[in-house]
Amino acid sequence: MRQINRVAVLGAGVMGATIAAHLANAGLDILLLDMVPKELNGAEQAAGQSLESPQVRNRIAAAGLAGLLKMKPAPLYLKEYASQIDIGNFEDDLAKLKECDWIIEVVIEHLPIKQSLFEKIVPHLATGAILSTNTSGLSVNAMAEGLPPEVRKNFLVTHFFNPPRYMRLLEIVPCLDTDPAVVEELSDFISRRLGKGIVHAKDTANFIANRIGVYAIYKGIEHMLAMDMTVEEVDAIAGPATARPKSTAFRTADLVGIDTLIHVGNNSYQLLPDDEERETFKVPEFMAQMGDKGLLGNKSKAGFYRKEQVDGQRKIFYYDYQNGEYKPLEKPKFASIAAVKLVDDPAQKVKMVVEGQDKAAEYAWKNLRDTLIYTVNRIPEIADDVVNVDNAMKWGFNWEIGPFEMLDAIGVASFVKRAEGDGVAVPEVLKKVEAFYRFNESGQKEYFDLQTGEYCLYPLKPGQINLQILKKVHGVVEKSAGSSVIDLGDGVFCLEVHSKMNTLGGDILAMTHKAIKRAENDGVGLVIGNQGVNFSVGANLMLLAVALAEGAYEDVDMMVRAFQKATMAIKYAKVPVVAAPFNLALGGGSEYCLHAAAINASAETYMGMVEIGVGLLPAGGGTKEMCLRAVELATRFDTDVSPFIFKNFKQLGMAKVSMGAAELFDMGYMRDGDSISMDIDHLLADAKQKVLALAVNYRPKRMAEKIPAPGRSVAASIKSQLWNMQMGGFATEYEAEMGSVIASIICGGDVPAGMPISEDYLLQLEREGFLKLCGNKKTAERIQHMLKKGKPLRN
Repeated sequence: MRQINRVAVLGAGVMGATIAAHLANAGLDILLLDMVPKELNGAEQAAGQSLESPQVRNRIAAAGLAGLLKMKPAPLYLKEYASQIDIGNFEDDLAKLKECDWIIEVVIEHLPIKQSLFEKIVPHLATGAILSTNTSGLSVNAMAEGLPPEVRKNFLVTHFFNPPRYMRLLEIVPCLDTDPAVVEELSDFISRRLGKGIVHAKDTANFIANRIGVYAIYKGIEHMLAMDMTVEEVDAIAGPATARPKSTAFRTADLVGIDTLIHVGNNSYQLLPDDEERETFKVPEFMAQMGDKGLLGNKSKAGFYRKEQVDGQRKIFYYDYQNGEYKPLEKPKFASIAAVKLVDDPAQKVKMVVEGQDKAAEYAWKNLRDTLIYTVNRIPEIADDVVNVDNAMKWGFNWEIGPFEMLDAIGVASFVKRAEGDGVAVPEVLKKVEAFYRFNESGQKEYFDLQTGEYCLYPLKPGQINLQILKKVHGVVEKSAGSSVIDLGDGVFCLEVHSKMNTLGGDILAMTHKAIKRAENDGVGLVIGNQGVNFSVGANLMLLAVALAEGAYEDVDMMVRAFQKATMAIKYAKVPVVAAPFNLALGGGSEYCLHAAAINASAETYMGMVEIGVGLLPAGGGTKEMCLRAVELATRFDTDVSPFIFKNFKQLGMAKVSMGAAELFDMGYMRDGDSISMDIDHLLADAKQKVLALAVNYRPKRMAEKIPAPGRSVAASIKSQLWNMQMGGFATEYEAEMGSVIASIICGGDVPAGMPISEDYLLQLEREGFLKLCGNKKTAERIQHMLKKGKPLRN
């Protein structure tokens, strides 16, 4: 296996610096280089520096590194990871490239400039070092022409999407001379260590994702003009309603930059003379005018949308392309879009919308029809199979399902019939396909190969666990409406939650006990995880809202007890239980994780106990755990417990959510022995391995007794600060009351410091505090308000 430990990034602009940041996130050592400035700036002149001063010569790279600490969203998991990045310049530090295993070029998208830089660095490359370019569309073979043969075999495109930390897609494009072993080894490394989703593209303009994604936007504009629709109307359709991202079409354009969109359109038109849809890439006149006016999107604070302060309130306006003016949002309503508002399955949403009878349905059908046909025609031009294309659109443009999955959702035969009825030319291959994805008789997933006309096994990484396939092959052990117990093999079971937004309701609490019993009786351990959109957004509070409306506080008490019993069953199982959180793990989802024997989290895990947002407190053992963990740290270091209590109280009181798994260690949610998976495809497999490792010598925990209570004096200190905040106008009376209730619980109640208390006693305090807050009229109003707005109620 190829070892990559030190990486050079050539170019310290936003893209180069953020690529360097994500490499640092992976624990690699980075060398970040850029040009030497040609003249001094004011600060350098005032400091008496010259063009020979190291600070001046490294200024551009230094600025790129410094910028990482200020960017939002943060490109670094933790700011201290920036210390892994060394800086330098293209004139003084090229000799350091000899120490690098991988060199990534990220300079301006201009072929002569890239070729000139390659000429400078080639003499300094170590034998066998990989050289890659981050181009988004230049020809890899054109760039390779000037490279020596021994470098060409290690040369390829590694196209990161912006921002590199958050966008999963990475397109790999080899040149004609690239060693296939290099492609395989680097693909494995980038997937495993950087957590990227790899797609294999070909040396064509804009590769896969931008070719299809930009076409969809341009074709959408074409239909918008033909149907006399507004920008806002199109975005109401070209978003989650049709399995596209919340950023929609034109908000995405503003995010990317309208100048960039114009550039990609012009580039596509020039480089694709034989494309049957070449004319679609012609930049519309109104968009060219926007570019001329400097209406470039978010970077210029005005594009297809603009935000303004009107009468002290922020208002959003959309661009009226017919007169070049901005108009207030009108929030258009379409029956076909409203019909899928509460539908979770993206495939079902697409099918329902295109089968609608209103203008939105007509637009959705026309744009998807043309985009899907265009995509089918691109194989094998831009990629060899449908899997690479679908993954590119899901990982690079945040589509919920890929274009070929959309065809399956609509029904291939139905799609062909309707498209032909429109008088549109349909690729002949579509008339020979029943579905692009299917499960064979053995339960294995297959995809249709457009080139051979046969079904092939869906590619999985070695050791990867795919719950959908596993359930088809082996079935499920137990199942309810919102959860399942699945046998992962080797004596490890999985509790999978699949409710709406993976909220935790009564049936899931009951299934938690069944899953633990199954693992205790028939196995060695349990993983709590799933492969939905989020791990869990918390406990479903719908029943709580109903109970509060009816004043049924005994029912509320029963609900809280049931949740506590489930989390305590996790904590005190006779076998190790490992939680595998990813994306959102909020409220009750966090509490499930806190009670597991260990956590194996995805790098992008946003975890926090946010109950105070609805006027409540973590009562599934979360507040109790924050007390226990504070006492544990104080005891370990033989010091005062107050700072640890204050910190944990602040996290609960401010509903703090981690901005990544790495932050969870400092928050006290993850501890020594817990781990982070960079590759989400391996999250469940990594969690399973952790179960197996713990099971070898697992010692079940015992209910905590004789815990030295932080005590009423620490609680009084917190309450005093809350009073000061209230008097200063920084907190309302209601907020101070909520904080006081939490303070009492996290400090162990109205007892003197050091008095022995039990874990069960802390749970009792949680229940009492929860019921007290439920009795506050404002809490009930908050929950009812959320219910009326139709938002999922969660803690």
